[in-house]
Order: sequence, then C-alpha cells, then structure tokens
Amino acid sequence: MELEVLKALGDETRHTLYREIAGSTAPMSASELAEALGLHPNTVRLHLERLREAGLIEVEAIHRGTVGRPQHRYSLAPGAPGLGLDPPAHVLLAGMLAALAEATGADSGAARAIGHSWGRKTAERTADATCLGLLAQELDRLGFEPAADADATVDGSTRIDFLHCPFRELAEAYPELVCNLHRGICEGLAESRRGTVGAFSTLYQPDPCHVVVALP
Repeated sequence: MELEVLKALGDETRHTLYREIAGSTAPMSASELAEALGLHPNTVRLHLERLREAGLIEVEAIHRGTVGRPQHRYSLAPGAPGLGLDPPAHVLLAGMLAALAEATGADSGAARAIGHSWGRKTAERTADATCLGLLAQELDRLGFEPAADADATVDGSTRIDFLHCPFRELAEAYPELVCNLHRGICEGLAESRRGTVGAFSTLYQPDPCHVVVALP
C-alpha cells in the first residue's frame, strides 16, 4: 500500500471506521457509523474525510425528494483493500441492484409488486401447506426467524413477529424499497392461501417488525 494509505489507516479510529465500511453490504452514513462505534458524528466526519483524501473511500450524496441537505453515504473506493471483510458477491450484488433500482426511479409500489409476484410463484411450488404454515416455512427459509404470537390476535388474525431481518443493512439504506419488497412477499404468500395481510410493521415503526395475517 502507498504511504498515504498507510498513514490514513495507521490511526486506530480511522482503521475501525474503515473496517466497519468494508464489512457493510450497503453504503453507510456518518450518523450510522457514529452510532455503531459510539463516536460523535463530527469526529466521524473528520476521519471519513481523511480516508476519502487517501482514496480509500468514496462518498455519494443521496437525495430522497425531501427538503434539506442530501444525505452523504460512504463506501469503499474502487480498488481499495477490503481487509478480508468484503461482503460475499451475492450480497454485494444485492446492494448494487438496490442502488440501481433507486437511481432509476423504482418506488415502494414497484418493490411491493415484485415481492408479491415472488410470493405467489413460491406458493405454487408448495401446494400442501396452510396459510400460516407456508408463511412460517418461507420466511424461516429466508432467515426472518418468524414467530407466531398466539396472544397477539385481533378478530381472529394472527401476528407473526420477525426475530431477525436478513435484509437489515439494505433496509436501513433503502427502506422504501426493501421493506415493501418484504411486505409484498408476505402478501403474495398469504393471498395464495386466501389469507390477507392486515398490517405490516417495519424496523422504522415503534413495534418490532411483524405482519398480521387474517385467515380465511
């Protein structure tokens, strides 16, 4: 590595920040890095600028259609050393596709429709499962660790909590796309067995992530 790179990574805080960015499947903001590492956001921004000057990371300004300054998100620069923490190729590809979808104007409705179609097609290959059984089977296979809450029922509906989100990093970076993709999956699976998704809570809502399903 060049001397400039060695100097940039020679600082313990910058090295820690760099490892955090290298191990992430999606670009991270200064506030996310500050929270993850227990640092002040201003301190993080100073170190990020030093890493950027050394050519180790790059920054992208994200405009989400709201008033105010764009959010800056940081990722490894092309050719930067990954320190052995580079995400697997399929995870990296998922992040790149999410960024592409957002950049080309994909919205929550499109993501929900794609998820719904996937859910319906998956259900066609699992003909003998009940509505709740199908949801539990497929959500568990995807890594959500679904847990039906028998006590959390309203008008005969069943609430299923997600104890883990395998899409969390992508959901934090692209919440409208990823969370609605997940909702569409649940709707497609449930509707294939004449069930109905009555409510869907994401990681940005007060309740833990869950889906409420009304059975036929």
